[in-house]
Amino acid sequence: MLWALGGLLGGVVLLLALHVLPPTADISPVRRTISEYALSGSKWLFDTALVLIATASALAFTLLWRRRAHVPTAVLGAIWTLSLLTIVLFTKNNWSVGPSTGGTIHRYASVAAFLALPLATFPAARHVFPDHRVWRWSTQAFATLSLLSFGTIVVGALNMLAGGPPWWRFVPLGLVERLIALSAVAALLLLMLGLLRQTGGPPSAVRSWDRPGTGSG
Repeated sequence: MLWALGGLLGGVVLLLALHVLPPTADISPVRRTISEYALSGSKWLFDTALVLIATASALAFTLLWRRRAHVPTAVLGAIWTLSLLTIVLFTKNNWSVGPSTGGTIHRYASVAAFLALPLATFPAARHVFPDHRVWRWSTQAFATLSLLSFGTIVVGALNMLAGGPPWWRFVPLGLVERLIALSAVAALLLLMLGLLRQTGGPPSAVRSWDRPGTGSG
């Protein structure tokens, strides 16, 4: 599980690096989606980050399955992992050229990923933290924040159907997408810390659960 935790953090660091390193530093994190980086010369860095996160996620959800986590958690975890790999294989639409089949597949895979991870981590938190309410609630709070953030896009789509502006202009799409992803990955990170504790290699922050007064009672 330590390798999985390292892979997840490594992937997140690479994605964050795309925000500050040229040539992608000029891409607006407020209006441009994360997948915009795949249209740049740094596509290899974007792809590497997603493969690392997908591999780490697969390890974590496999361990959850072996520890008899609920079937929906395993299924949703698999959807999240496979969706990330699909995003790598099919680049988003380059609208300066026009729509494409690969771009459409990319879009649906992105939606699946954004929904699957928070939906997977919410019930998994009860499995990993049965006796630690603060950590369980924190994990579920991140998952809930991710789903609520996705909900703003749904509101934008409904507003467009009612005659409003395009949904991708109704919200700061890049910012909302990053909030969806960051919150869901934060929930996954907490789950990994819990699994790391159970496998006998907890960092000091997680060991504090075993001290008097730190559990839920």
